[in-house]
Amino acid sequence: MTIWEMLAVLAAGIGAGTINTIVGSGTLITFPVLLGVGLPPVTATVSNGLGLVAGSISGAIGYRAELVGQRDRVLKLCAVGAVGGIIGAALLIALPSTAFETIVPVLVTLALVLVILQPRISRAVQRRRAENGTTAGSDGGPLLIVGLLFSSIYGGYFTAAQGIIYMALMGMLIDDTLQRLNAVKNVLAVVVNSVAAVFFLFVADFDWTAVALIAAGSTIGGQIGAKAGRRLPPGALRALIVAVGTIALIQLLIYRYG
Repeated sequence: MTIWEMLAVLAAGIGAGTINTIVGSGTLITFPVLLGVGLPPVTATVSNGLGLVAGSISGAIGYRAELVGQRDRVLKLCAVGAVGGIIGAALLIALPSTAFETIVPVLVTLALVLVILQPRISRAVQRRRAENGTTAGSDGGPLLIVGLLFSSIYGGYFTAAQGIIYMALMGMLIDDTLQRLNAVKNVLAVVVNSVAAVFFLFVADFDWTAVALIAAGSTIGGQIGAKAGRRLPPGALRALIVAVGTIALIQLLIYRYG
């Protein structure tokens, strides 16, 4: 990498760490940058995943006050997430690279749709609860376990919008505040990305310069995100994610069909 490419990757890591801590989808920032500096898609994915572990840890530490009293919930959900993360990582390696190049644009598109529709989905769920006179449970039940398993498989395969999916599931099925659920989401991201990264260490090729730059940047971003999470308007953040994700999608399609 040139010095300018290295600075771009570092800056992307800061942005990704910040957004991941607040809501998720930071990969939609780092992934297109890694592609832009010449990394193949699979190498970019595994290097990105390992680098962002540091940012997830930083964000979880920043939200440590909201984790108080959630030990049993965190342990239960993280066990499920770890299993899903390993399965997703294995799928990334087992499937041919052409499958990855075909699947990832679809996953990014679905992630962007989810980001755009998230407010409507949340309002619809709240409205239905009010009509039925019901509330979300304290642990989410079997439905949350199944949902987290599949979303963690997705997270082990490709991390974009992983945090948003977690928040959507927990917000619908757990009766707790959004900030406390966000703290759980950050810990889940640490576990899933870490088990996937450990798996990749033995079977995949990394770009260690990219890993180091993203790790450094996302660690800084994790602290920024923890402090700014309650201040940034959701609409502005959502617009940023959609804009960056659209660029990522265009780059993926150019790489695949150009």
